[in-house]
Amino acid sequence: MFLLRQPNETLIRRFIAAQKDLPFSYSQVGATQTTPPVGYTVDHNRIRLGEGRETFMRASDALSKWRHFELGWANVVPHGSPLRTGTTVAVRAHTFGFWSLNACRVVYTINEDGPVKRFGFAYGTLPDHAERGEERFMIECLEDNSVWYDIYAFSQPQKTIVKLGLPLARRLQQRFGKESLSVMLAAAR
Repeated sequence: MFLLRQPNETLIRRFIAAQKDLPFSYSQVGATQTTPPVGYTVDHNRIRLGEGRETFMRASDALSKWRHFELGWANVVPHGSPLRTGTTVAVRAHTFGFWSLNACRVVYTINEDGPVKRFGFAYGTLPDHAERGEERFMIECLEDNSVWYDIYAFSQPQKTIVKLGLPLARRLQQRFGKESLSVMLAAAR
């Protein structure tokens, strides 16, 4: 949904309520756990956050609070949405003078405590999202004690306006990846 004004809380609630029970807008739900589908653009961004259990815990806490989306021009609404499978949220963005709401639902969560510790989740797009696809956000603590933030996504344009402005859409996706890495690096310290 593209808007000329910042959406208020009532509009956001209605938007999410209208999307919450709709099917995902792509058929390869969960594919960020395996192989991305053919015909989608794949993005993979990764940064070392530091090392040790405390870094892992701080980064995991930030991820669980959706801080990786606190970019100034983009955020997740409603604020404080629980990080669990089935939670529906909207990504609210302000770009090129317009506001947008893009509906997503958490597909799966990750909470592995083995030799490699992992925490995170993936969300998938719903019918009223500018793109179609899935994105996984994960914190990892490897066996060497290094801690990493990893973003892995596959997407393709869904709305006509995005298809027409694909170079701009790709630039926004790349900007999101770069800025999300920076936010999480600061949050882990």
